[in-house]
Amino acid sequence: MIAGTPTAGTSGLYRRIWRWHFFAGLVCVPFIFSLAATGAVYLFNRQIDDLVYARQMLRQQPAGTATPAPASTLIANALHAWPGQAKALNLPADDRHNAQVDVIQPDGTTMQVFVDPGTGAVAGAIDESRRLMTIVKHIHSLAIAGDGGKAVIEIVAGWIIMLMASGAYLWWPRGRRAGVVSIRRQAQGRVWWRDLHAVTGAFGGGVVLFLALTGMPWSVFWGKNVNAWLSAHDLGVPDGMWRGVPKSTLPASALGDLPWTQQQQAVPASDDPHAAHKAAPHQVRPGPGYDLLNNFTIAGPDAIVAQLAAMGIDRGYRLALPGDPRGVYSAIYMPGQVAAHRVVHIDQYSGKVLMDIGAGRIGAIGRITEWGVSVHQGLEYGTPNLLVMLAGCLALMALCVSGIVMWWQRRPAGKLAAPALRHGDRLARGVVLIAVVLGCCFPLLGASMLAVLLLDTLIGAVRRPAV
Repeated sequence: MIAGTPTAGTSGLYRRIWRWHFFAGLVCVPFIFSLAATGAVYLFNRQIDDLVYARQMLRQQPAGTATPAPASTLIANALHAWPGQAKALNLPADDRHNAQVDVIQPDGTTMQVFVDPGTGAVAGAIDESRRLMTIVKHIHSLAIAGDGGKAVIEIVAGWIIMLMASGAYLWWPRGRRAGVVSIRRQAQGRVWWRDLHAVTGAFGGGVVLFLALTGMPWSVFWGKNVNAWLSAHDLGVPDGMWRGVPKSTLPASALGDLPWTQQQQAVPASDDPHAAHKAAPHQVRPGPGYDLLNNFTIAGPDAIVAQLAAMGIDRGYRLALPGDPRGVYSAIYMPGQVAAHRVVHIDQYSGKVLMDIGAGRIGAIGRITEWGVSVHQGLEYGTPNLLVMLAGCLALMALCVSGIVMWWQRRPAGKLAAPALRHGDRLARGVVLIAVVLGCCFPLLGASMLAVLLLDTLIGAVRRPAV
């Protein structure tokens, strides 16, 4: 891979690392390219939504000075246009956008109904499962393939970390100057692609590594278990916040997007004064027969919206609505910066605040993790943040393309042309230690590395000539 470096080319360590880098890249390239391409698109999900769904999402008339329509009117008008169970009300962060009411249809489909917050007029609706950015997000995470697909993405993200580490070793100059930080002027063919691969990795590798690491919190195994461990050790959402608060069995993730540290928590439950449960755990699920707007025994949406405004949350948030007698109102406020994130759960009967969780109440490691997630999504530092993450995605795509082209031009016809090993080639103890540490930190990556090591050993044993 690196011409003109006989010491590197004849090193058993170099050959072994190059071989792992080669196989990892070859197997993972389709998934890595998909992650990078869909990630680059999803960075601009808000802008794309405004362009594709302008008729539904953007107000057709400029905002006036009249009093905004009450929350109950927005919900009632949405239900009149699309009968079903109201699940959530999304109030816009600015005067350009319509409000959004999520309505669960009898067949289980969720329709996102857009209503002008000033006039209450319904502007249109989108099937949530068919919304362009929902599809892109599901492809990005392989959620379309279920938990198995999510596990594959977790393994691939781990191998991206390995590829960056091994790529850095292979790139290391070792006395060379050409093709290290720039493409050689006279380079052509495979040498040009090799230089492009090396230089792209040199300048974009740090961002790519950051994207891989900060993508792990969403993973099906690592993310879920680390989240639970942080909460159990008061490093995420402190368990003490549940003191005296009735729990439901509904996971907070069912409420939609919310801060990462709270996704594995349960949603609190309202204490129905007419029932005999007295704060017993209860399963809260939206029920098609639950009347939110004409129920005079509970606090209506208008009262809750006014209460939240008095608490400093007046726009740009999602209000998940109670779906049965034990449900709660959950206001999820997630502007760009993590420091301003806030989730408030309110009892539907008394209007009592059951939980008010701001970033300041989250443990230190949880806050750092959420900061990483926010930067990963391009939300923390505005346009510069978006552009840097986009550069990382483009660099990853360039690495995929240049790696494949470089291999294709090097391989003899009809052969795989994997970097060959020589008898006695071994990995240095330091490299083995790094691999073991990474495998322990990311168990699915560790399991896949063991599988690759076993396969490579078997191939070597089969091909080794008998003495």
